[in-house]
Amino acid sequence: MTSGPVLSPDWGVYPVLFKVGKLEVPSYGVFMVLAVAAGIAVYYREAAKRRTVSENTFYIFMAGLAGGALGAKIPIVILYWREMVGRQGAWDVLISGRSIVGGLLGGAVAVLLVKRALHIRERKGDLFAPAIALGMAIGRIGCFLRGCCYGTPTTLPWGVDFGDGIARHPTQLYEALFMLGTFAGLMAIKDRAGPPGTLFRILMVSYFTCRFALEFIRVEGGAVWGLTFFQWISLVAVAWYGKDVWQAVRRQKGVNEYASGT
Repeated sequence: MTSGPVLSPDWGVYPVLFKVGKLEVPSYGVFMVLAVAAGIAVYYREAAKRRTVSENTFYIFMAGLAGGALGAKIPIVILYWREMVGRQGAWDVLISGRSIVGGLLGGAVAVLLVKRALHIRERKGDLFAPAIALGMAIGRIGCFLRGCCYGTPTTLPWGVDFGDGIARHPTQLYEALFMLGTFAGLMAIKDRAGPPGTLFRILMVSYFTCRFALEFIRVEGGAVWGLTFFQWISLVAVAWYGKDVWQAVRRQKGVNEYASGT
């Protein structure tokens, strides 16, 4: 969830969820915790249903979590390194900023490396897919309340003022709704998606397609040949995972035609 530069304390729809004495509990932090908790619950629920809970399941999950946390910071370093180097206290940008794009890719790479190191051949990506989708949907609500990842100005009736008097696209809610729908879709097809790993690839294609489109109405700095940094990453990700999804769909179609005798 790209937070970018540190936001002012009063920025956002509802940045402080509640107070305990003088302690302010931030909406963003609460929803990030809820997102992780929901993801863990779905992951282990699916693992238990498929009777694949094992030591390897734990290792892969922890790799995905750690890789996602680290990967979420990398785009922030790339995009805001000048600010972090050139301004005192700007390391707050690194501490507070994070990116879903970096988190997804970082988690995927970490899982791949751990599986190779431990010689794990089982594919657990299909367990991750619904968990990630639901976690992202919940997490984006935190982004909305905090006011990060906001959109460009709009005259649409559902435009939201995040603190500067300008009605903007609530891109966080657009993505939350999309990912909630993706979660429902993945749960509906999880038992017939195709070869192991297909469900995770569908998730990646779905998210990066959505992200590519949303970048046109998000406030993002910099563009190369008319596309933002995240749009270029999205194109590569869709191409990389899309070819496998297409092959899986074709194989599944062939199996269905053979079974029906056509």
